[in-house]
Amino acid sequence: MAALTKEETEALIQEVLEVYPEQARKDRAKHLTVNDQSLEKSNKCITSNRKSLPGVMTVRGCAYAGSKGVVWGPIKDMIHISHGPVGCGQYSRAGRRNYYVGTTGINTFGTMNFTSDFQEKDIVFGGDKKLAKIMNEIEQLFPLNKGISIQSECPIGLIGDDIEAVAKKANKEIGKPVVPVRCEGFRGVSQSLGHHIANDAIRDWVLENRDGDDSFPTTPYDVAVIGDYNIGGDAWASRTLLEEMGLRVVAQWSGDGTIAEMEKTPKVKLNLIHCYRSMNYIARHMEEKYKIPWIEYNFFGPTKIAESLRKIAALFDETIQAGAEKVIAKYQSDYDAVIAKYKPRLQGKRVMLYVGGLRPRHVIGAYEDLGMEVVGTGYEFGHNDDYDRTIKEMGNATLIYDDVTGYEFEEFVKRVQPDLIGSGIKEKYIFQKMGIPFRQMHSWDYSGPYHGYDGFAIFARDMDMTLNNPCWKQVKVPWKTAENSAVAVAASA
Repeated sequence: MAALTKEETEALIQEVLEVYPEQARKDRAKHLTVNDQSLEKSNKCITSNRKSLPGVMTVRGCAYAGSKGVVWGPIKDMIHISHGPVGCGQYSRAGRRNYYVGTTGINTFGTMNFTSDFQEKDIVFGGDKKLAKIMNEIEQLFPLNKGISIQSECPIGLIGDDIEAVAKKANKEIGKPVVPVRCEGFRGVSQSLGHHIANDAIRDWVLENRDGDDSFPTTPYDVAVIGDYNIGGDAWASRTLLEEMGLRVVAQWSGDGTIAEMEKTPKVKLNLIHCYRSMNYIARHMEEKYKIPWIEYNFFGPTKIAESLRKIAALFDETIQAGAEKVIAKYQSDYDAVIAKYKPRLQGKRVMLYVGGLRPRHVIGAYEDLGMEVVGTGYEFGHNDDYDRTIKEMGNATLIYDDVTGYEFEEFVKRVQPDLIGSGIKEKYIFQKMGIPFRQMHSWDYSGPYHGYDGFAIFARDMDMTLNNPCWKQVKVPWKTAENSAVAVAASA
């Protein structure tokens, strides 16, 4: 199908909005737009970070998910207590494939579920004493843990458990960091506030722990990788490139991260932010308090990798700049071979994305390196500064949608007719049943890594494997079935 013009895209948005009542239609219209690269600020065309409309299907998560599931959960040598009913902890356990090195249950705990398992009596009488008892039991059963975080679920905010007091008392008793996080799920409009709350907890309870301690030897090339959650091994692939260019990665979190690395982060010379949405708050704090500059980087696809390596190197001396060029040259034959193999099979294919965090914009370059075109993108819980960064990455007249509803996404797909959709597990089976190739872009559909040059080869393979799988020939796409029926009716007339 040919690309839609600006007028056709605008008409499509209005057509999709027609089913809503007047007030809902006005509200949702603010979250859907046609991309215009000439704009510098996205707030002139799209609204974001607002409450989802009651009665529509949103795929957003909650503040607890943003804190425990994203920021704190991957810190591998701490035990993260889900304080509340058992379900939240179980749902957020091990689903994101945050790889780590260690022995689970001995010195790492990332895939385990620790919960206070609230019952009715805990709601009535409070859970403070139960929480204190749990932490004592944890210290006896898992003595090699390096600290504890308390991740509050919804009931905690409603009944008023004083988790800060419990944390301070436990800290004195066990002699390890105990971090209370007020991330009750009902806070805010999405998981985004959970990121912010988690960042604030790191600021207040962790980063200052080694202020005034100069025992850690530093170098001019010390950096921290923040906001890479090591999904499928992404952070390892990224770290390899940084170290090959001559930098020393002192801290990497949250993926495969430790609390010691978090505490050392104020000692570095530069913070490298992968997921801007979830970690820009702590980066800004360190810039203000410790005078540590930060930049956002993108290691998806060779074009963006080269851009990012050079941008990072420009902040250091000629040694690092030369190192960056050596790294780019070292891998050129590898990624040229990947492009030569897969681009002829993927050239011209059209993609629609709907993901969280950074992926709605960061992966665009990787698709373009393979000759593919992203014709629609949007964020589950983005803010306008995310869309500011997206406008220039997308082509003119392409669709941009914020907190898109299930109905809207399906209707857009029916009309735009992409060759591939990249979204989450909640959307996956709907679109597969519609006969559309789909990649789960939250956790790489059990694949990865996708970062770095090695990751690009896996990314290209996975896109080709999905799009060119012969199974799709056996599935009748709904709009093609309708077209065939209309032709048959016309022929019999």
